[in-house]
Amino acid sequence: MNEQLVSRIRQCPSLPSLPAIAIQVLDLAQRVEADIAEIARVISKDPALSSKILRTVNSSFYGRSQHVSTVSHALVILGLQSVKTLVLGFSLVSNLSKTKSKGFKHLEYWRRSIFAATAARTIASKINIVQQEEAFLVALLMDIGMLVLDQVLGPQYGEIYGGAGSHEQLAAREQQLLQMTHAEVSGVLAEQWKLPPVLTVPMAAHHDPKPVKDASLRELAAIACVAGRCADVFIEENAARAIAQVRQLCKDHFGIEDADALLSDIGGRTKEVASLFELNIGTVGEYEGILKKANEALIEITLQSQRQFSTLKQQNQELKVAATTDGLTGLANRAHFDRFLAEHFDRACAQGTPVALLLMDVDKFKSINDKHGHPAGDQVLRVLGKLLRSAAKSTDLAARYGGEEIALILPGTDRATASKKAEIIRRAIETKPIQHEQLSIPVTASIGVAVFEPGCPFRQVAQLVKAADLAVYNAKHSGRNCVKVFSATSPAPKPAAA
Repeated sequence: MNEQLVSRIRQCPSLPSLPAIAIQVLDLAQRVEADIAEIARVISKDPALSSKILRTVNSSFYGRSQHVSTVSHALVILGLQSVKTLVLGFSLVSNLSKTKSKGFKHLEYWRRSIFAATAARTIASKINIVQQEEAFLVALLMDIGMLVLDQVLGPQYGEIYGGAGSHEQLAAREQQLLQMTHAEVSGVLAEQWKLPPVLTVPMAAHHDPKPVKDASLRELAAIACVAGRCADVFIEENAARAIAQVRQLCKDHFGIEDADALLSDIGGRTKEVASLFELNIGTVGEYEGILKKANEALIEITLQSQRQFSTLKQQNQELKVAATTDGLTGLANRAHFDRFLAEHFDRACAQGTPVALLLMDVDKFKSINDKHGHPAGDQVLRVLGKLLRSAAKSTDLAARYGGEEIALILPGTDRATASKKAEIIRRAIETKPIQHEQLSIPVTASIGVAVFEPGCPFRQVAQLVKAADLAVYNAKHSGRNCVKVFSATSPAPKPAAA
């Protein structure tokens, strides 16, 4: 937050103030035992405000079948919170709507505010939360920071506002140029007015509700955020992107599938709410007409989203493969080998099933590199990698263990089967020299086999790996180009050093 700007805001003499009647009502309402009769008397002293409240309570917006004729009756029927919200809303809008705007379109500001407020209450009612009145007031006042910044910064804010193509871009532009958004400024003013946290926190966080720790306040901030995008549907000249976002946000945040019906309801309700607040919001088109106009662009946005999703899915898959694959051989890398073997070793221990490990070392690999060059050595490893992949079943894992060592993990495979498979692989390597450019390079391999089976002494996966490594060592010292199987009847090898 820009503390220097906050200081300028607090010292600004033309800053909007909380109306006296709103202060009185807030004070009375926050007492432990609120005196309903006293609150009604305070409100009734302002005939214009009383008239607006009664007109609103009896409007279809509240849908009450019982006619309410006095403020005290309204307090009984609607409750203190609803009437308090109406007092705050009406008195503040009455004061603020007289403010002359220097840097942005005043009509557009109030149009968005009243659409957002209506949307917030409609969404809150739809998802059946208790704080419907608070949601209305938060959305009505959440952009008040724009009026404040216009008063404090004058033409400077006019340039910031004018350079933003949309409300979303405005917040990003404010953050970039002022290190503070109008939402945060709204929160500063609300705190200065001593409004309760149920209003100040969501007002300040409506552009980014996630950091709010309190779940109920975070939900109010999320409602305000989505309500703002609902308002943009009716405000922005090209509404397609806003419609697409509202559909997604409603589904993701509130499980509302039919966002179009919601938007249509908001469009109809807002006209009535604007008249109750005596705000001129200009000509407002029906949502059906807005949707019809935006349909072609919406189709393109949908197709673009699908393409982006497909591309992202492919990129994620490629990243996943890259993270688990050895670049030279195309086999699983060491990290993938370790995870896979640990998982299947634990499962074998728990279920009493076997798991076999074949560890293969290319004979005299250094001499191949020294005699024919490292590219030839790389080609040997690539061909052997391909051979091992073809030998592996879908449930197995072929991996590059390190250097010229290649491994094959065989879940559910007993000693005899693993030994036979190792011998088949050894013969396949021996009988087919590897081609590299004009060279034909004869290659052999020493293969060690270790198997975890019920009753064997292995208790850790490192012991199984050590056993396979000892079997390879035995094959090397038995003349190379052979298969050796570790005997589980001998003492268990110690775990390899970390």
